[in-house]
Amino acid sequence: CPQAGTPPAGHPPVGADPSYDAAVRALPLDRVRADLRDLFINPRPWWPADYGNYGPLFVRLAWHCAGSYRLSDGRGGCTGARQRFDPERSWPDNTNLDKARYLLEPIKAKYGVGLSWGDLIVLAGTTAIEDMGGPSLGFCAGRPDDGDGTESLPLGPTPEQEARFPCAQGGNCQSPLGATTMGLIYVNPEGHQGQPDPKGSVPDVRSTFARMSMNDTETVALIGGGHAFGKAHGACPAGAGPSPKESPHKPWPGRCGSGKGPDTFTSGIEGPWTADPTTWDNKYFTYLKEKHFEKHVGPGGAHQWRVAEGDESPMAPAVDNSSERVPIMMMTTDLSLLEDPSFKAAVDTFAAHPEKLDEAFAHAWYKLVTRDMGPHARCVGILTPAPQPWQHPLPAPAAELANMTEVAAALRDLVASGADGALEYPAAELSRLAYHCAATYRATDARGGCSGARIRFPPQSEWPWNAGLDAALKALEPVKAHFGDGLSWADLIVLAGQVALETAGAPEMRFCPGRADAEGGADSSEASAHLEPVLGDDVNATAHDAREAIALSGLTAREWVALRGRRALGVKQAPYAGPWTTAPESLTAEYFVNLVDTSWEPYAVPGTGAEEFKAPGQELFTLQSDLVLAKDDELLRLAKEFARDEGAWLREFAAAWVKLMNIERYEGPTKKACNGDSPASAA
Repeated sequence: CPQAGTPPAGHPPVGADPSYDAAVRALPLDRVRADLRDLFINPRPWWPADYGNYGPLFVRLAWHCAGSYRLSDGRGGCTGARQRFDPERSWPDNTNLDKARYLLEPIKAKYGVGLSWGDLIVLAGTTAIEDMGGPSLGFCAGRPDDGDGTESLPLGPTPEQEARFPCAQGGNCQSPLGATTMGLIYVNPEGHQGQPDPKGSVPDVRSTFARMSMNDTETVALIGGGHAFGKAHGACPAGAGPSPKESPHKPWPGRCGSGKGPDTFTSGIEGPWTADPTTWDNKYFTYLKEKHFEKHVGPGGAHQWRVAEGDESPMAPAVDNSSERVPIMMMTTDLSLLEDPSFKAAVDTFAAHPEKLDEAFAHAWYKLVTRDMGPHARCVGILTPAPQPWQHPLPAPAAELANMTEVAAALRDLVASGADGALEYPAAELSRLAYHCAATYRATDARGGCSGARIRFPPQSEWPWNAGLDAALKALEPVKAHFGDGLSWADLIVLAGQVALETAGAPEMRFCPGRADAEGGADSSEASAHLEPVLGDDVNATAHDAREAIALSGLTAREWVALRGRRALGVKQAPYAGPWTTAPESLTAEYFVNLVDTSWEPYAVPGTGAEEFKAPGQELFTLQSDLVLAKDDELLRLAKEFARDEGAWLREFAAAWVKLMNIERYEGPTKKACNGDSPASAA
C-alpha cells in the first residue's frame, strides 16, 4: 500500500527505481494533467469535494509535501514523497491528506514508474492552481520516490530528531528544525504559543519561511496566494480522530457528525478566506486592507478572526454548494502580515496590483515545490521553465576544452617541484583542495560540489575548514593561465587532486572534464549557504557529527570512511600541527593502522593551544574528528578492515574519489556524468 510503511529503526534508505530516469522522460504530462482536471470536478461520495472542486485540496497536498523543506540541512521537500509515510503522514498539519493521496492512486497506477508520487503530488497542486485561474511558472518533473520514511525521521517527532535536533520548547523550535512546532509545516495559525496576538506571530512567520529560503515578498505572496483557495476545517471541537500512526486502517475518521463535507475537522479553524474559494484573485489582500477583524473562538474551539461587528463581511458559498452563505475568516497568522512594515508593504502592493501578485506567486510557488531538487539539470519535461536564480545555474562549459592529457602532465611537473617550493606537501595540499571543493555536495537537496569552483570565493574561502588552501590555488594559477578558457578552475582543481593522489600512490583514476566556473559575489554566497562541513576538527566533534556528515554526503559509510584515509598525506593545518603518519608523502593505509592500533593522549599544540592528540613517544598526531570513527561500531569495523588490506582500500578509495568528484554533475533526475558513458582523458 503506498500510504503505509513506517521504517524500522536503523533501516537504510530505499533507492530510486533504476528505470525511473528513462520512464519520466517518456511521461505524457499533457495526458496526466487532463486526468487530473477530470478528477478535480468529479467528486467521490466517500470524500466530497469542497465547493464541488478538489483543486484546493490538492494545492494543500502539494504545499504540505514541499513545505517541509528546510535550508539548514536540505531535508524535507516533496522529492521522495515521504508524506506517504510516518512521521510526516501523521503530522497534525497533514490531517486528512491521506484522502487526497487515495484520490490520486488510480492516476499513479495508470502511469506507473514514470509518474512518481512526488511528481504527481506537485503536478496536482500546480495544475489545480492553473485550473482555478491562478498563475504558474511551470513544472519540473524528476522527483524519484523513496520507499519509506527514513529520510524524514530527522524532521520529527521521532527519537532520532530528539537526539540530534531537539526542540527545547514546543511552539518555539529553532533552526535547523523547519517549523516552530513539531507536526506543523510552519507556525501555529492561532498565534505564537497559541496566543491570538497577530504582532506576536510576525517573528514566527518570518523565521519559518526564511528557514525555507523565502524572503518577505515571497512569504506574503505564498500565504495570500495559497489562501485564495479553499477553506480551513473545524466543524466542531471533537477533532479528527486518530492519526495514521495510531489507526493505519482508518485514520482521521472525523468526530464531527459524518466527519466529511461540512463536518470535516482538520486544523480546528473553520471557514474560507475569500468569497470565491475556487477562483484565483487578490481578494485576500483587499480584505486584509479594507476590513476590520475581531477575534473569537470558532466552532472547532480554536482562536480565529471574523469581520468585526458593524463592518459587512464578504460571504462565501457553503462547502456543499447549498443555498447557505457563510462569512469569511482570517487566522492570527494572516493578520500578522499587517503588523510588520515589510509584510504590510507587500500586502499593499498585492491589493493594488493583482498583476504583481500573479508574478510573485508564480515564482514563489515554483520555488516552494522545486527548491529541494537542487540544480536545473535534474528537471525534465516540456513544462520545465528556464533556470531560476535560486538554482544557481552555471554557464555552459567551454566549446573547446583544453587537452587534459597535457594539463595532467603539467600538474605532474608541479607536484614534483612542489610548485617551486611553494607547497611543502603538494600531494596533500592539492588533494585537500579538490576534496574540500567537492565535499560541499549535500545529497539532501543536491546542492554544492566542485562544479563552479566556488571554493575560490567567500564564504567558502573563509571557512576555517579551508584554511591554507589559498596556497594550493595560487600554485595552480600558472597552469590555469597557460591553458586559458578551455580549462575551467573546477576541472583544474579536480584534476590536480587526482594527479596528486596518483603521484602519491593511488591507483590510476578516470577523469571527466566539462565543469564550468561560477562568478563570485552574491550568487556564490547564496549557493554556498549552509554547506559548511558538520564534522569539525575541534574537541567537540562526536560520532553523531560523523553520522550526520555521512548522511549529507551522498556517499555510503564505507565510501566516506575510505576517503578519510587521504589524511595519510601531509600535516594538519593551523591551529593544529603534525603528521598523521610516518610517511606523509605517501598514500598508504597507515592512517587506519595508527587510528586503530595506537593509544592517544591529549596534546596542546605549542603556540596555538589547539587541542589534538599525540601518540606517546612518537611524532604522530590525530584529531578528535579522526577518533570519533573509533566510537561508532560500524565505522571502527571499516577502519580495521582498511588497515588490514591496503590494496583493497586503495581500490575502494579510488572508486569513492571518482564518485565524489562527479557527484553533483546531474544529467537528469538521478543520472550523473562520468558514470561509464562520458568521455574521459588520460591523467
